[in-house]
Amino acid sequence: MRQRYVLHTHFHLPGKDPDLHAQLVSLLQDITPHVQALPPDSADLDITGATAYFERGPRGLGDLARIRTLAWFGVHTTVGAAPNRMLAAMAAAAAPRGSITVVGSDPASVRAFLRPRPSACLWGVGPATARTLARHGLHTIGDVADTPLLTLQRLLGAAAGRALHEHSHGRDDRPVVAEPVARSLSTEHRFPHDEIDPAQHRCALLALADRLGTRMRTEQTAAGRLALTVRYADDSATTRSRTIPEPTSHTTPLTHHAYALYELLALQRARVRSIALRAEALSPGEHAHRQLSLDPTAEKQLLLEAAADRVRARFGESALMPAALASPSA
Repeated sequence: MRQRYVLHTHFHLPGKDPDLHAQLVSLLQDITPHVQALPPDSADLDITGATAYFERGPRGLGDLARIRTLAWFGVHTTVGAAPNRMLAAMAAAAAPRGSITVVGSDPASVRAFLRPRPSACLWGVGPATARTLARHGLHTIGDVADTPLLTLQRLLGAAAGRALHEHSHGRDDRPVVAEPVARSLSTEHRFPHDEIDPAQHRCALLALADRLGTRMRTEQTAAGRLALTVRYADDSATTRSRTIPEPTSHTTPLTHHAYALYELLALQRARVRSIALRAEALSPGEHAHRQLSLDPTAEKQLLLEAAADRVRARFGESALMPAALASPSA
């Protein structure tokens, strides 16, 4: 059976140009049809079959990808090659700009690559989990790999502990999914009259974040950037955007970022005609790095959100809504 290999390509774009990113992804499809776009500046390629067709190994195909993106578009590309997507992304992160790092497919090569690296580099480890691991002396991926599964589950919870155990041993079975992902999703709230009340503005933002999150979860996408556009009574508009540290489709973090963007505008008593919220830099939902949470309240919120999604899918979008948006009974 042919050994599976994945390339993770990181394009050093002159700006966040979605059209250029799409052109680069299209160019890589000449190497293999199994290319998954990861906006705004990356892509994964499953080159398992391409190695035989081109009669080149992973390093040769990685070099081919780098040469083509530079020759056609003048874009330098950093490449990681490894037996799965997680290892390929980590290899690219470890490679010098514009070069390639290859992780061998044999267990010894995988261990040699992973074990010395900080545990915070492991896929799925966010700041809170990294602090917990460090507090218990688990500073490297090797430390985590040597820790019994039951111990990790006691520290992080059953699901998170098992996921970390698998990742620390270099295991990741996610496929490369060659499906186009929409570049952005947006939703807008128009007030019945020009609105000056900040409380009404924030209610509109909550509704927009809730609507946007529901739509992204339905379409299985996650936002890497959020943009807020406020249109005023004189028909002028202001837009502010921010990158989301970890791509998400969950309503609570989307609302947090939307409120932060609103505060940047310092509107005071501005007469607002409409507010629009746009999710940008969309990627497949399964690609999003979900923080391994130690907060039981946050985990409950995610369970409630999933239950609400099921209710809305069956009975319609208006079947459930945040309490702050419910109209008072007559």
